[in-house]
Amino acid sequence: MTLSRGDLADFSYFLALAKHRNFRRAGLELGVSASALSHSLKGLEARLGVRLLNRTNRSVTLTAAGEELQAAILAPFDAIDAAAEGLNRYRDDPAGRIRLNVMEHAATLLLSPVLPAFTERYPDIEIEVVITEKLVDIVATAADAGIRYGGTAPQDMIAQRLSGNIRWVVVASPAYLRRHGEPRHPRDLAAHRCLRFRLGDDSVYSWEFEHGEEEIAVVAPGSIMIDSTAFALNLATQGAGLAYVPEPCVRDAVLRGDLRTVLDDWSPMGPGFHIYYPGRRQLPTGLRLLIEHIREQRPLGL
Repeated sequence: MTLSRGDLADFSYFLALAKHRNFRRAGLELGVSASALSHSLKGLEARLGVRLLNRTNRSVTLTAAGEELQAAILAPFDAIDAAAEGLNRYRDDPAGRIRLNVMEHAATLLLSPVLPAFTERYPDIEIEVVITEKLVDIVATAADAGIRYGGTAPQDMIAQRLSGNIRWVVVASPAYLRRHGEPRHPRDLAAHRCLRFRLGDDSVYSWEFEHGEEEIAVVAPGSIMIDSTAFALNLATQGAGLAYVPEPCVRDAVLRGDLRTVLDDWSPMGPGFHIYYPGRRQLPTGLRLLIEHIREQRPLGL
């Protein structure tokens, strides 16, 4: 069999399918449709004369021939990717594409302040940001990196700190506090309406407090369960209850008088944001430049 340019493209599509074992995810990484991948795979299998993947409605698995092909061509294709990425050093304007998986707080507090200047500085670098509270497998979802609070990044990833630690506060609208009074101790929350928060692992977040050497975790009571801080602040502003949020998220609302902080003496400091990514391959130029830009701009201190 004599290889053509089309064969090389089909091999790269096959490697994406072999990695993700999912046509939709592989297509997301490559920027092509699942049907285009299926057509490519069928053509490659026909030319090679062997089946490479077993496909059912529920799963995609490699055949023995597929496993042998993946093992044989993975390293050369990785070397080609690394070589192409390395050429960015010689460009006046670095190019590329970054796909990030981040939590809502990181998008609002860390990326929003820095991305306008970054895209102005590097107009040929494309950035896609997927916002989710769930701690997903960034490799499986074709992301280059994720951003989470320190201590929550997967242990098998390389992590870099992007911000200083962050203070957490309890807020409510003045109208709510006039109707229900102001809690003076975390135990007082039992008599209040709280906006409860579901974490990315589907657990319900316990509000954490500290005062000197004393630390308390409170299972906040309330009839409203959410997973969005923006929604929580909208509800809190309208008097629906108390919200527990990072202080930078409410700074402007507090200055305007829309919200007030309570239990200030009990407000704890939490870990700052970290970016994490696989360590098995060369860091993409765009991602490296974004990390440098965030650390240079210091939107939350460092």
